[in-house]
Amino acid sequence: MAKSVETEHPVKAFGWVARDQSGHLSPFNFSRRATGEEDVRFKVLYCGICHSDLHSIKNDWGFSTFPLVPGHEIVGEVTEVGSKVKKFKVRDKVGVGCMVGACHSCDNCTNDLENYCPKSILTYNSIYYDGTMTYGGYSDHMIANERYIVRIPDNMPLDAGAPLLCAGITVYSPLKYYGLAEPGKHVGVVGLGGLGHAAVKFAKAFGAKVTVISTSASKKEEALKHLGADSFLISRDQEQMQTSMGTFDGIIDTVSAPHPILPLIGLLKTHGKLVLVGAPEKPHELPVFPLIYGRKTVAGSLIGGMKETQEMIDFAAKHSITPDIEVISMDYVNTAMERLAKADVKYRFVIDIGKTLAATKP
Repeated sequence: MAKSVETEHPVKAFGWVARDQSGHLSPFNFSRRATGEEDVRFKVLYCGICHSDLHSIKNDWGFSTFPLVPGHEIVGEVTEVGSKVKKFKVRDKVGVGCMVGACHSCDNCTNDLENYCPKSILTYNSIYYDGTMTYGGYSDHMIANERYIVRIPDNMPLDAGAPLLCAGITVYSPLKYYGLAEPGKHVGVVGLGGLGHAAVKFAKAFGAKVTVISTSASKKEEALKHLGADSFLISRDQEQMQTSMGTFDGIIDTVSAPHPILPLIGLLKTHGKLVLVGAPEKPHELPVFPLIYGRKTVAGSLIGGMKETQEMIDFAAKHSITPDIEVISMDYVNTAMERLAKADVKYRFVIDIGKTLAATKP
């Protein structure tokens, strides 16, 4: 007889779960594995709420398995390490991002690109090596192989540092890979949400000229005065768009709702790159002629490997880059999801797991 989620592993755990695609989250008793010789276990103190969490609990992408404990922007303090763990010790401040496993033998893995391994194991809603389901960070503690543990620098606040583990690496990696992390490059950022505002901060730290591209004029002051963007472009204003044609070296498109990308391709210089990091439920329409006339690229990017993720968070600490967050209690999470669906957050919800989760136990 199959064991229940409460008894399949020896270590009791408690968190919040979506039991079906209504997306409603509620308290949940489950279990996590014993600490293996290469494992790091840590008490979860904060967990960011990513747009992927919302898509997953609603099964928007069609591959959610319930019960589902979301959360892949997880930070906390080490409570136990396995006998072969070399890089971490008890009381270290650490984090786990979007993945907890991979094959470790393919070309991607050997080149520090575990994120592109065909057998990569996601932090939640994925099958682990032992055949059991992975559960995310809306929970009291987390365990992962040390390869997937990120060290949080001493000067990085844990609450604001949490979203870097997904939102941060999601924009840092394409800026670096596509040659946009250089002084003097003109970088556009489409969408000013959790990903977009992080992209502005990283691109500025790299020395780029940054233009925020948005449908909403109401975000102009925020983009220029608060986030430090150099200019603001309203994508619905035909005159502004026409004036800006052919002026961008690259554009990071963070929007996760369906939207036209033809106007964005027009903004690119010859050899310009439009990099998609948002994941809409419906396919984009991709016209070919604007790509041919200008040797332009439409590309994608998915988080980053573990080496690059550590590099990103160290860079963020050095340059004092932290996402703008709204810290919430665990019992506010369903309201937060409703607000996130309406883009009513500046710019990332972070759950105070350490101080508020225990009080929600039935």
